[in-house]
Amino acid sequence: MAEKQKLVEIKNLKQYFNVGKPNMVKAVDGITFDIYQGETLGLVGESGCGKSTTGRTIIRLYNATGGEVIFNGENVHGKKSKKELKKFNRKMQMIFQDPYASLNPRMTVADIVAEGIDIHGLAKNNSDRMEQVYSLLETVGLNREHANRYPHEFSGGQRQRIGIARALAVKPDFIIADEPISALDVSIQAQVVNLMKRLQTEKGLTYLFIAHDLSMVKYISDRIGVMYFGKIVELAEANDLYSNPIHPYTKSLLSAIPLPDPDYERNRKRLIYDPKEHGYSENEEVKLREIRPGHFVACSEKEYKEYKSQYS
Repeated sequence: MAEKQKLVEIKNLKQYFNVGKPNMVKAVDGITFDIYQGETLGLVGESGCGKSTTGRTIIRLYNATGGEVIFNGENVHGKKSKKELKKFNRKMQMIFQDPYASLNPRMTVADIVAEGIDIHGLAKNNSDRMEQVYSLLETVGLNREHANRYPHEFSGGQRQRIGIARALAVKPDFIIADEPISALDVSIQAQVVNLMKRLQTEKGLTYLFIAHDLSMVKYISDRIGVMYFGKIVELAEANDLYSNPIHPYTKSLLSAIPLPDPDYERNRKRLIYDPKEHGYSENEEVKLREIRPGHFVACSEKEYKEYKSQYS
């Protein structure tokens, strides 16, 4: 079996926001993980845990407070010329949460999708530009007649497809999907996720899929990272995380997932995570430690030994 190639390496990444002295919001507080070529890494956690900020910092919408993001061997947050930034922006794209706010209402769909093509000079002439736009629209399940319309003429699911086409236009290697289905009807969510899975297979894409819908994240992800207050508390293969959660916060999240089984729901016991019960003394080093092969949990040395004996 070929060794997996790292596409993105996040090393001790920090994103702090100063909201007035002496307050400092540690939205992302020293997280470390890798994303491998061709995989989907899901990032989950409750609202305000820092997962969207993580995605925006990786793609350099925010300048990192500390740490490194290495993409294809290059430091994303290092000093870059305009030419270097342009090259980087072509290789890494983002699909935003709100399909209503992320599309310019004054631009036609053709101009929205072709924006990246124009910036990077990827079309030989206007005819080639429009052919690329038509092809992209058809790739995401729309048709060429949609090219001359405006965003307000589409449903939420269609707008998100336009956003996906825009991201694909520059032929990226890596796409950050920031809660791309949370603003959509449940009936449309599966269609968009299935579209993303198909595109990944066809184009060899790598995804960071950010969401709070745990069942959907399991469906699309190869591995899942669980975030809590700016830190990764557990990271494992999707099936392993769901079948054998270790960190109490992960157990709490999974216990909240409803199932279409009245008997189960009647007796379901919701686990409440209280961080005070799992407090650490100042001299305890809490970091991600490998409990089982590929299964990492944020814990102290003492907890590590307990988890090893219990879960290995």
